[in-house]
Amino acid sequence: MSLEVRVPALPESVTDARVLTWSKGPGEVVREGEPLVELETDKVILEVPSPRAGVLREILAEEGARVQADEVLALIDEGAVSALPGATPTPPAASQPTKSPTPLAEEGLGEGGPQTGASPHLTPSARQLVRELHLDPSQIPSRDGRIQKADVLAYLDAREGQVPERHPDLAATRSAPGADPQPPESTGETATGPRPERRVPMTRLRARIAERLLQAQQNAALLTTFNEVDLSAVNALRARYKETFEQRHGVRLGLMAFFVKAVVEALQRFPVLNAAIDGEDILYHGYYDIGIAVSSPRGLVVPILRNADRLGMAEIEQGIAEFARKAKDGSLSYEELTGGTFSITNGGVFGSLLSTPILNPPQSAILGLHRIQERPIVKDGQILVAPMMYLALTYDHRLIDGREAVQFLVAIKELVEDPVRLLLRV
Repeated sequence: MSLEVRVPALPESVTDARVLTWSKGPGEVVREGEPLVELETDKVILEVPSPRAGVLREILAEEGARVQADEVLALIDEGAVSALPGATPTPPAASQPTKSPTPLAEEGLGEGGPQTGASPHLTPSARQLVRELHLDPSQIPSRDGRIQKADVLAYLDAREGQVPERHPDLAATRSAPGADPQPPESTGETATGPRPERRVPMTRLRARIAERLLQAQQNAALLTTFNEVDLSAVNALRARYKETFEQRHGVRLGLMAFFVKAVVEALQRFPVLNAAIDGEDILYHGYYDIGIAVSSPRGLVVPILRNADRLGMAEIEQGIAEFARKAKDGSLSYEELTGGTFSITNGGVFGSLLSTPILNPPQSAILGLHRIQERPIVKDGQILVAPMMYLALTYDHRLIDGREAVQFLVAIKELVEDPVRLLLRV
């Protein structure tokens, strides 16, 4: 009996998906619940499991094809384990309940727990890298039997000199976190020799990023105002309590929690920066969902800290750390990437000293953080050396006046330079 494997229901804002990778080929045995194909959308990667055990008879949507919800991807012959030519017997496995497709997560967590036995469980991104570099998964150290992309890269770093340095995925990861894979450079060619080029399709996420950035530039009156902040007080507070904080909460005390807290306080003072233009109306949000820009191997993503005004410092740091892990593994969900009333981006982690961030539509403002640099400042008539950071606030001038934008940024500066204000709310 032939069973159809269909594209799962897609979120309302997603119209189609692209077939990314098939983990099985025609004639191969598949187990019930086993990952069969990955579908790429403009936000996350969906993993479609096999609904039944059997043999993959035919693939109807090849890699790279655009597909829509409920479209047939493949046909499976139930129970015909050895009926087709070339079918490879697979040791029987305990039947797993059929799972609805979920956004790509750490495999083993969403597929019945850690795998046991000789074969480690690979995440799709790790599996693709292992296949392209012809690696032996059993040689790669893993966590609880699950191999992630980060584990593969760490393994390659450990045996550096034995791996193809110009593998696009590896080169991109080592050169610039969050960057798209770059074409390999020419090797062993003279200046007058061939100049190779390589054309690759733009990922759905990169295409979506391009679309939204262009939308922001075309549909908003963007203006950026700048200030600088002295981080001496924050650094002293972190140094004093970092060990106690980490022991109690299991996460380090970083800078982002202070800025998230300061942003929420400033938004409460100047609610128009937490608002959005909706047609001919202004939509004021009575909640504070803060987007945190995070770099991922597929591009920049902005997961949302919901109700940030209700979160403590530890909860903020834990949330951001979890976002970073999920972005690296490709396991962020649609819900985590949807919405938001204000965003924060930190180009300083890559060394940026000053930049003008672009809005994340339909939001009306975004705060850019930058590299901390020791500079001489004058304080109380004395020249001091202090850890300084430039702040940049880009806003939609159609809605937000310059006076409000400047006062908002000054409020953040005052709150961060004197963190006690965050506790006393003054």
